[in-house]
Amino acid sequence: MLTSTKNPLVKQLRSLGENAKNRKELGLFLIEGTHALTEAIATAYPLSIICCTEKWISTNPDLYQQIEAFTDEIDRLEIVSEEVLQAIATTQNPDGVIAAAFLPSGEIAHIKNLGLALETIQDPGNIGAIVRSAVAVGLDGMLVSSDSVDLTNPKIIRATAGQWFRCAMQTSNSLTDDIRKLKAQGVKAIATLPNAKKTYWDYDFTQPTVILLGNEGNGLSDELIALADEAVSIPQSDRVESLNVAICAALLLYEAKRQNLNNL
Repeated sequence: MLTSTKNPLVKQLRSLGENAKNRKELGLFLIEGTHALTEAIATAYPLSIICCTEKWISTNPDLYQQIEAFTDEIDRLEIVSEEVLQAIATTQNPDGVIAAAFLPSGEIAHIKNLGLALETIQDPGNIGAIVRSAVAVGLDGMLVSSDSVDLTNPKIIRATAGQWFRCAMQTSNSLTDDIRKLKAQGVKAIATLPNAKKTYWDYDFTQPTVILLGNEGNGLSDELIALADEAVSIPQSDRVESLNVAICAALLLYEAKRQNLNNL
């Protein structure tokens, strides 16, 4: 059992929760908690290191047996003390297991019916909520601008309630270039703007579409607005200044789902 909080492994894993730079250098990110690990295993997501406590093993024997069954596919399986697990975790009360997974490959998902492009989204909770909606409606893929919060931020992974591993998403170094590529493939781009005359109810989501959503405070950039084939608004009371970006995403995604009940 690993009991020293000064062990190099502890320092390495703890660094993954600190910033995106460390995650990029090591090629790994943290998965915290039983639910997230269960989803990672269920989707065969490539894992590198798993650390768990004896108490966790006793309360999760079936999942631990699954882990033991593919130890050849991971680099390291460690039983650790409660103190070590706490030293690694980014949360106050970890539930007994933490893993390190390999960073996503970065391959762009093919958008056949519906995609989402997020520009400069700063709140990890918003992205986490958007991921959950995206998986629920069967989104083909999601692009997130590089100046948004890092997709492997532990807060995002927790906010997705395990659905992170079921969403095809990629950080985009140039959303404008990627949107142009999608448009060249016949995908329509729609911008969400408060002053657009057409509402999202009036847009035809039965055609291949990528939805553009912008920053929580400033909305979409002029560059992305200029690329849009159409602009739509979300009707709301004059007493409301704006809607949360995760709510906007859910409304648009579920309208697309409604129009494409047999496709998405």
